[in-house]
Amino acid sequence: MFGLEKKEVKAPEKRLADLQRKKDWAGVSRTYYELGVTAMDAGDLYKAQLWLHRADTIYSADDNVYDEVGEKIMDDCSDRIGRLEDEDGLFYNAVPAEIEARAAMLSDPQVRVWGLLSIARLVRLGERLARLPGSEVLGRLDWAVDLMFHSLQTLPSQEAYQRLMDMCDALYELNGKSVYYSGEIEVPDRAPFQLFDLNGLFGVEQELNGYIDSHLRLLAALSQGAEELPEAESGIVGCALLPDYYVRSGADRLEDVPQIKAELQRIWSDYEFVCGRFNWEEVRKRIADYKRLDILV
Repeated sequence: MFGLEKKEVKAPEKRLADLQRKKDWAGVSRTYYELGVTAMDAGDLYKAQLWLHRADTIYSADDNVYDEVGEKIMDDCSDRIGRLEDEDGLFYNAVPAEIEARAAMLSDPQVRVWGLLSIARLVRLGERLARLPGSEVLGRLDWAVDLMFHSLQTLPSQEAYQRLMDMCDALYELNGKSVYYSGEIEVPDRAPFQLFDLNGLFGVEQELNGYIDSHLRLLAALSQGAEELPEAESGIVGCALLPDYYVRSGADRLEDVPQIKAELQRIWSDYEFVCGRFNWEEVRKRIADYKRLDILV
């Protein structure tokens, strides 16, 4: 008797590598959705947050992928993400809420400096990620931090302004590139860091885009002598926490991860710093120290 052999069904984690290699982004998105549903139904809300947001990011970035994934999956994915956003104690919600609450008590310049200090801590990671073809824009963070710092005191040249605008646009376009979904770098004695790990907390590259865009609008308003200035955004303050990396590499409680504990201490220390009567030289020194920091260590 000859029986039909059953085709082996690969686990979702094993399917991802094949789908990424084939650049089947609709398949990747559906697989992330599947992983997210499994995690959420099992009560693992961190993993659910990780995978469902990855699925959403992919199908939201490309109309063809959007159509191929289908409304049923996307509607359920959006519904689940909405439910996760209502989880008060979830790290992904609690930390941004605390940052926003504290930012509301600051002046506009204080919020901008608070955010700039966080961006400075991404410089070294950005330089390493910039070696991945297609993500070179992340290697310009060092220059951008310096320009934005100095332009809070003196308006930049038109050439520098345009260069910053080009960088802002490139950051916005980053998460629509295949490298964003598949690129990774080695981390000594740890799991590789995936470019997609930037996706947590609303997308680091999107928060960078938002911060820089707000800064550009501020400079434009100042150059025109406008009385009403654009409001500073605080979302960038948590950008160096990188929770997706630690969730993906096995952390059960983000609050217990040494790197996250250290980054939270820096965030709240920076808050106390900007609340005080700081001067620009003190800010410059703090930025210089942060730009040398390897936040994954």
